[in-house]
Amino acid sequence: MNRKLILLVEDNPDDEALTLRALKNSNIANEVVVARDGTEAIDFLFGTTQGDSCRLPELVLLDLNLPKVNGFEVLKRIRADSRTHTLPVVILTTSDEDRDLVEGYKLGANSYVRKPVDFEEFRKAVKTLGMYWLVLNLAPPSNRI
Repeated sequence: MNRKLILLVEDNPDDEALTLRALKNSNIANEVVVARDGTEAIDFLFGTTQGDSCRLPELVLLDLNLPKVNGFEVLKRIRADSRTHTLPVVILTTSDEDRDLVEGYKLGANSYVRKPVDFEEFRKAVKTLGMYWLVLNLAPPSNRI
């Protein structure tokens, strides 16, 4: 059985490193693919960079403030496609704007998490996300490719 795949969509190298470190320190050994802008995320999910396996991630951790295509547009594309419309998407962002929170849920985010500044708090948040979305949550059969 393949390990569950996580798609991390993050343009900030420091936040990327922190997220990967938090996953590792929380014993979440899933394969992680990193997309550093919205275009890379869309290409991975729908384009040629996915390869022949057509393996969708089990979870998308999505930043909002991305170059090229922002996180809201990525979320719209995910929800508009029949292959990915039920894919769990967690917005993981530094934004504390209420309008971003509301817009994220309006567009179909499954969860909205503000990145804690403190690494230990961040590690706990990532561990909790991983445990819930990758272990406890039962995804619809269409996500189990």
